[in-house]
Amino acid sequence: MSVVGFDLGNESCVVAVARQRGIDVVLNDESKRETPALVCFGDKQRFLGTAGAATSMMNPKNTISQIKRLIGRPFSDPELQQDLKALPFSVTEGPDGFPLINARYLGETKSFTPTQVMGMVFSNMKTIAEKNLNAAVVDCCIGVPIYFTDLQRRAVMDAATIAGLHPLRLMHETTATALAYGIYKTDLPENEQLNVAFIDIGHASMQVCIAGFKKGQLKVLAHSFDRCLGGRDFDEVLFQHFAEKFKTDYKIDVFQNARACLRLRAACEKLKKVLSANPEAPMNIECLMDDKDVRGFIKRDEFEQISAPIFERVKKPLEKALSEAKLTVDNIYAVEVVGSGSRVPAVIKILTEFFGKEPRRTMNASECVSKGCALECAILSPTFKVKEFQVQESFPFSIALTWQGSSQESQNGNVENQQSTIVFPKGNPIPSVKALTFYRAGTFTVDVQYADVSELQAPAKISTYTIGPFQATKGERAKVKVKARLNLHGIVSVESAQLIEEDEVDVPVTKEATKMDTDKAPADVASGNETDVNMQDANVAENGATETGDVPVQMETDTKVEAPKKKVKKSNIPVSEVVYGAMLPADVQKAVEKEFEMALQDRVMEETKDKKNAVEAYVYDMRNKLHDKLQEFVTDSDREALIGKLQETEDWLYEDGEDETKGVYVAKLDELKKQGDPIEQRYKEHSERGSAVEQLLGVINAYRQAAASGDSKYEHIDLNEKQKVLNDCSEAENWLREKTQQQESLPKHADPVLLSSDIRRKAEALDRGCRPIMSKPKPAPPKAASPPEAPPSPAPAPAQEGEPQATTSPDPNTNVDSNGNPDEAAAMETEKPE
Repeated sequence: MSVVGFDLGNESCVVAVARQRGIDVVLNDESKRETPALVCFGDKQRFLGTAGAATSMMNPKNTISQIKRLIGRPFSDPELQQDLKALPFSVTEGPDGFPLINARYLGETKSFTPTQVMGMVFSNMKTIAEKNLNAAVVDCCIGVPIYFTDLQRRAVMDAATIAGLHPLRLMHETTATALAYGIYKTDLPENEQLNVAFIDIGHASMQVCIAGFKKGQLKVLAHSFDRCLGGRDFDEVLFQHFAEKFKTDYKIDVFQNARACLRLRAACEKLKKVLSANPEAPMNIECLMDDKDVRGFIKRDEFEQISAPIFERVKKPLEKALSEAKLTVDNIYAVEVVGSGSRVPAVIKILTEFFGKEPRRTMNASECVSKGCALECAILSPTFKVKEFQVQESFPFSIALTWQGSSQESQNGNVENQQSTIVFPKGNPIPSVKALTFYRAGTFTVDVQYADVSELQAPAKISTYTIGPFQATKGERAKVKVKARLNLHGIVSVESAQLIEEDEVDVPVTKEATKMDTDKAPADVASGNETDVNMQDANVAENGATETGDVPVQMETDTKVEAPKKKVKKSNIPVSEVVYGAMLPADVQKAVEKEFEMALQDRVMEETKDKKNAVEAYVYDMRNKLHDKLQEFVTDSDREALIGKLQETEDWLYEDGEDETKGVYVAKLDELKKQGDPIEQRYKEHSERGSAVEQLLGVINAYRQAAASGDSKYEHIDLNEKQKVLNDCSEAENWLREKTQQQESLPKHADPVLLSSDIRRKAEALDRGCRPIMSKPKPAPPKAASPPEAPPSPAPAPAQEGEPQATTSPDPNTNVDSNGNPDEAAAMETEKPE
């Protein structure tokens, strides 16, 4: 069973696996640890990862990247609209208000949802893991940013399902980093908490996490983030600077050419990396646009000056994280910095000034998230034994439940009023379960929504749950207990509802039964971090007064003990879910089937390319051999005919055969091999015949010497049998001599009459006939006659415990052979207990 961690980055992906010796980051087909997170659509197939990156410059409008920025966000999202301006491919608004990616695939324009495209990226990562593990990959742990909304988390789960994966957990990237940091530290204190700040500045976002460590424990104290502050912002500043410069100096506008934009952005990214290690850096791009070569130059000081607005935003998430953790910079033991954007020197300078200490780089900036995810997957998997390490994760948002309050039918004609309560406050542990009690006469709805959307810029409402229908057997209002769950993935749902009815009946309640009821309720409360909140509506209290206090389950249990005549009946109520913007299960299944079809198409095209390459390789290889080692094994006329056929095939390959099916290439190769294989077979026989002859002669000589030998170890073998061995050896030798003479009389280009396979079979037959004779074991020497019976002797003393009992006379039941000797097998059986 595989244990895999996926770090799905905005620009690139990293795959880590758990093995017996630890956590390894695996390599892709190009032996690189990072794989581009993109999909390139072609006329006949898709190109994923590194293959897609190789063709992206030639096909920019059909190369889909930055999937992480698109998934689970409405098309009208201002941040999404800002991101779309820099993307070379077409994104339009779908009928549901979410983005649709348009690309030309298989000769026609097709639309894909970001979830589908992310599923393709996951498929590529899954393939990389399977090739390295040489096993199927299903269970995994996936890193997601802390700012991902409920809808985005659901979309990632759907994408994983499309790829045939089963995530055991969606884990916050900063928490995964903290786990990878803390689990290997052996000097963590037992009681005092060690606070570490983790700053992850990636390609497109900045995330801050403050975690407290104790021995065998990690607790997330606070989260903060800036969704739009990352390495790409520095690239964009440089891009705008040089685009303006080239417009002035060279009179070219790169915004008019998608390929020129891509090349300039790639050059700016390289320039930024050079500036991280050097005070100045040049830029040279050949034939950027309109057949013009461009040159540029920038100093680090100038770069930092034009990037000043970005640097000013770095402090805000740091201040917010400290504030929410209720700590000061003096309480921070260490600052760990990761992510590709953290390599900019000015960022490190800001962090140093803020915390008053130099940030550390003890972790691999690109691999720590995938390693932490693989560790978490190993912890959750039953197949791996991992060091005990507890991870206490916290939820970054506040989630509320809202509902329509009940109205009194006879008082003042009140209309329904909206009521709300925060069920999972910010910082709530993950996972968690809350139980809420409602009093309702019939079917009602509950909405799950964000309590504060100022940070999220997402619609407040997440989902709506319809609870019912149900029928109360007594009275107008029934007590309904609703369970809301915040699961390991950070996804909130109403998972169940129960109708609780109390009937007064004469039921004898024993003390034992009372004890069971009492014990059961607290256990129910404790399980899954569950708490019970009474959602009693103000206007439905029986005495007309407002009931405010919480009514825990424990109180209900106490009532049972005091009033033994009450019987509580619990029955499940159906709950139906509507998640706004999420894929329906039927749509997910269709996407799974579509992904299978596209993967099959990719596989067919790869196999077709392999067969085409095999034809091309055979043409070149056979042509060279015909003038080299195969020259003596083919007649001049056959050689010229085959060379002509090879030339004809080569011309066909680069003209009419450029774009053919797999079957055509297979047939072409078979046609060539019909002429080429007999030639290669003659050469092969000539090469292998010598060693086969030596092998046969070795067998003949070995058995002949043994049969003619006067050695004592062969004395017991009958002379007739020895003579048979000598005759067999002579017969084999004569056969070999005759066949060798026939072969030597033939030219090399003639079909051989002495095949190495025949020689080997002859050697095996000779060995099979002679070995049983020459390896026949010597018969056992006859045993001496038993001595005459001795006069009776006194009974032997009983043997001490643990000592073998000596036997002075043979057992009367021992078998005796015809010579009067005890049978050997029987004697062995007698001695066996000893």
